[in-house]
Amino acid sequence: MKEATCSFPRILIMAVILALSRPDAMSALGADLIVHNGKIVTVDSDFSVRQAMAVRGNRIVRVGDDKNILQLRGPDTEVLDLDGKMVLPGLIDSHVHPSAACMTEFDHPIPQMDSIRGVLDYIEARAAALEDGEWIVVQQVFITRLREQRYPTREELDRAAPENPTVFRTGPDASLNSLAMKLSNIDRDFQVADGGPGYIEKDPRTGEPTGILRSCNRYIKSKSSGKKPTERDRYRRLLKLFKDYNSVGMTGVCDGSSSGSGLKRYQKMLDNGDLTVRISAQQHIDTIGPLEEVQERIRNVAKNPLCKGGPMLRIIGVKTFLDGGMLTGSAYMREPWGVSKIYAIDDPSYRGVLFIPKERLLPMVRTATECELQFTAHTVGDGAVHTLLEVYEEVGKTMPLRRTRPCITHSNFMSRQAVDKAAKLGVTPLVQPAWLYLDTRTLVKHFGYERLRYFQPLRSILEAGGNAAGGSDHMQKIGSLRSINPYNPFLSMWVAITRRAKWYEGQLHPEEALTRERAIRLYTINCARALFQDQYVGSLEEGKLADFVVIDTDLLTCPASAIKNTQVLRTYLDGRVVFKR
Repeated sequence: MKEATCSFPRILIMAVILALSRPDAMSALGADLIVHNGKIVTVDSDFSVRQAMAVRGNRIVRVGDDKNILQLRGPDTEVLDLDGKMVLPGLIDSHVHPSAACMTEFDHPIPQMDSIRGVLDYIEARAAALEDGEWIVVQQVFITRLREQRYPTREELDRAAPENPTVFRTGPDASLNSLAMKLSNIDRDFQVADGGPGYIEKDPRTGEPTGILRSCNRYIKSKSSGKKPTERDRYRRLLKLFKDYNSVGMTGVCDGSSSGSGLKRYQKMLDNGDLTVRISAQQHIDTIGPLEEVQERIRNVAKNPLCKGGPMLRIIGVKTFLDGGMLTGSAYMREPWGVSKIYAIDDPSYRGVLFIPKERLLPMVRTATECELQFTAHTVGDGAVHTLLEVYEEVGKTMPLRRTRPCITHSNFMSRQAVDKAAKLGVTPLVQPAWLYLDTRTLVKHFGYERLRYFQPLRSILEAGGNAAGGSDHMQKIGSLRSINPYNPFLSMWVAITRRAKWYEGQLHPEEALTRERAIRLYTINCARALFQDQYVGSLEEGKLADFVVIDTDLLTCPASAIKNTQVLRTYLDGRVVFKR
């Protein structure tokens, strides 16, 4: 009898453990949150659509029909009747620049500039507000997005701000006024002397600089004329931006060129409980200088404890710049760009700018792979895309490249061969459909329709068995539609589905359009896979973290035109509301 009494507690404990391990154990415990009477788009392997979902703590515990999920209701369960509304996994942007973007208008508001006149009006207003000699810098107002499709000339900038050095900067290229040229020591005898890329354009008749710099903005000696932000200012602006990301359903982003200071700020936000988006970071690596120093920079990234970070904050790899841009006429192409007034190109053999030769790129990728870091590079032109894929192919012959989930950032201009090779190697293009939306008019005018056959070939990539991840390349301003490169994912889904663009009639190669299902995957599970987050998020499945959004539009059945106007009603991160309309 004594022996039986002693064994009873052990039997009871085992019974409790076995009960809790059963699939329906959570029924006894109750869920913290149930959403029901909705359309739960799980984005699982079958793209299942369910009625309801239960969350306990920060995890999804069950997805199914209303009857089964409501059985998990306990006395303290929050129950949300969706009234038929759609639920998606938390949306992810695979390429943003939040630390810089959030500070764009810290000093003063910057208007939308769609024309040369708009640019000059802004410069004149800044000249009136500043003292003579103070710098005016216009950032990332791309010529492809101006009605005139050209740079403001040196003479126009001189007239707008004769007493202020002025720079119209677009990525690696810029147009300067005379005073900015003088203060930067750029004249007819100027030569690029640091071993890096770039050149200055000269008038073929006089040999004088035109004011346009190609891929050598590092020589501009501009100084900030605005008020200086404190660390507290940067922290607050970043919080504001992340809240705006939440307002359009975003629960995760990849900082596509992170800095040490930015990573420290993210860590502080996480420690303070202020971080409302999951951050995967690709740390920027400068590739100018001795190769051994570049490789050491890569190794130093791998030593950062954040490489072993959790699902809220983690360094996943390194990022550098392989070529110029399509917005500035400097992307590296397989065939010549062609003479162009839009891009101020007068050399018929000009193919753009490749910053890193293949033989120098190869050891960089090898080093990143040895360090188990993802490698990616700003790679826009098809010449650059082929170069990076050839390097990946070479590295993959002897190293476990696929395990590091290598990427191509932008990958705008591809070819059939590039599509197939990327799929074969397990390389993910990180693509921004907003570029198609904003730049198709100029690209068709310059290159012609047929040369753009494999411009952002999303359908081809996915049908080849590859992965493509959606993003925005958000660079400046807070506001999902007013930002330079809009980060509203519903606009981007609409573009990917319709292949329609601003100021452009018709569709750009509609054979590359995505189905609605694939467009949703583009901003959920596809991004999660590219950013090593797929074990945690990207789909609404049992055991995954409870990141999800409630939206006002049924993306699977609504008219296509309604997709881009979708509004987020609620955004949840880790099972808690981070945005509510």
